[in-house]
Amino acid sequence: SMQTSGSNPCSCPSFKLREVASMYFTMIAVFLVILVVALQGSVPRGSDFPYKVPLDPQGLLELSWNVSYPEQAVNFQLLIRDLQFGLLFGMSDRGEFENADLAVLWSDGHNSYFGDAWSDAKGQLHMDSQQDYQLLGARRAPEGLYLLFRRPFSTCDPKDYLIEDGTVHLIYGILEKPVHSLQAINISAIHGGLQRVQLLKPNITIPELPSDMKTMEITAPDVVIPSQETTYWCYMAELPEDFPKHHIIMYEPVITAGNEALVHHMEVFQCAAEFDSFPHYNGPCDSKMKPDRLNYCRHVLAAWAMGAQAFYYPEEAGLAFGGPGSSRYLRLEIHYHNPLVFKGRRDSSGIRLYYTATLRRHDAGIMELGLVYTPVMAIPPGQDSFILTGYCTDKCTQLALPAAGIRIFASQLHTHLAGRKVVTVLSRDGREQQVVNSDGHYSPHFQEIRMLKEVVAVFPGDELITTCTYNTEDRSRATVGGFGILEEMCVNYVHYYPQTQLELCKSAVDPGYLHRYFNLVNRFNDEEVCMCPQVSVPQQFFSIPWNTFNRDVLKSLYGFAPISMHCNKSSAVRFP
Repeated sequence: SMQTSGSNPCSCPSFKLREVASMYFTMIAVFLVILVVALQGSVPRGSDFPYKVPLDPQGLLELSWNVSYPEQAVNFQLLIRDLQFGLLFGMSDRGEFENADLAVLWSDGHNSYFGDAWSDAKGQLHMDSQQDYQLLGARRAPEGLYLLFRRPFSTCDPKDYLIEDGTVHLIYGILEKPVHSLQAINISAIHGGLQRVQLLKPNITIPELPSDMKTMEITAPDVVIPSQETTYWCYMAELPEDFPKHHIIMYEPVITAGNEALVHHMEVFQCAAEFDSFPHYNGPCDSKMKPDRLNYCRHVLAAWAMGAQAFYYPEEAGLAFGGPGSSRYLRLEIHYHNPLVFKGRRDSSGIRLYYTATLRRHDAGIMELGLVYTPVMAIPPGQDSFILTGYCTDKCTQLALPAAGIRIFASQLHTHLAGRKVVTVLSRDGREQQVVNSDGHYSPHFQEIRMLKEVVAVFPGDELITTCTYNTEDRSRATVGGFGILEEMCVNYVHYYPQTQLELCKSAVDPGYLHRYFNLVNRFNDEEVCMCPQVSVPQQFFSIPWNTFNRDVLKSLYGFAPISMHCNKSSAVRFP
């Protein structure tokens, strides 16, 4: 049995009855056609669903999709390689199975059913009174069962997930036994998991590629993936001697067949030019054997994460590498995610760079926005959403940007483990102009360079404001800013052209005002917070008793106190 229903967009306009009737019959007609075609076993071309990601670590469930911006809907194709008695597929705020929005296919052993369902805070399933997952068809193929269905971005249904730009946490569950009803499905007993993707890919036109384009693969040399859940693998590669300046104009992943579910993300970094040579290395990034000098390979050339496609530079710009003043040494970093602890899997994955000697008009640059890496910005423990904001001020852009401005075309958001949301907005003359990049379901485990839907122009005197939201409910002491994994960051690496000298435009609270805060805390509390100059800022934060007063005063301090601004050129020299 199948239920379908048309869904209104949120504006919910008042149509005339006749239009509604004709729309309704058109929809039914379209639906029947699609269903008949689908059931006749016509194979949709791969190009119909350009985006693809394995949902489970074994690769039994494979999701492909496309996005229709005119219809504001996502079309999904789910390949189930080994169908037992059905499955759940859906979305939730952070990948939990409670309060989730689900499409469910289930069988009682005789008949199969498909419907739109939701789970409550206890994980109990309910059929949704408004059916917004529309089944377009199902067909068997040698490799398994294909389910085709679609879902509007927004459904005006309070039980439904709103599909937005940024990260989406997809969840799946496999039914291993027949179930007599939807309500009988016990979520906690299901074999399931989550996968993060950017569903709403930008609809960009692919720029024309030059005839003299060459490729270079930076790949792991037949590595044996360690039999542990998480591994960061580092491999050093080098460019040929006397490699002249080129522009990287696109890049894409190269994944060893069979390892699609294990290669979580990859990055290629260029090393610092001030060192003539770097040691060879091929091993885990956290190994004691890793040479310290590899820490000077931090300039990102390319970054890929699961579900991402090829990355294209706009036709006016390319990322410069090679030539004088540019290091020949590159570091490939691969994050392997191996929760089923497979042993002996070999891997030669990496990134393929496409580059040209015919330089484009502009060099692309990367600029860091957000907060300086400093312990003066801290998050009290036990917070479900504590906000910190970093500024790139009008004074800095006035000094550092060319009169014609710069164009931001891509962005990579970055925090450590407590980060939950990140957004950067552009403001001009004190008014917010547009959102540069926003991720309301941000995950530190899924950081990709994302092409923006539209290029953002930034002019001298504009401000870029980056705000991060953190959750520290599982922590018992303050979390301070810094480089450690249990410290925090709030960064947006924006990719733009033409390249300027401005590499970093970030802020932090004025340290003098923080000192006044510690004084105030001392006056109000019985426990002494030692203010002696020899005690570090993190130590002072760790000794604060976190009552509501101390917490709220810190929050308002960050809101009103003056900031210390870092407006830096590449060599960490500040603009005057």
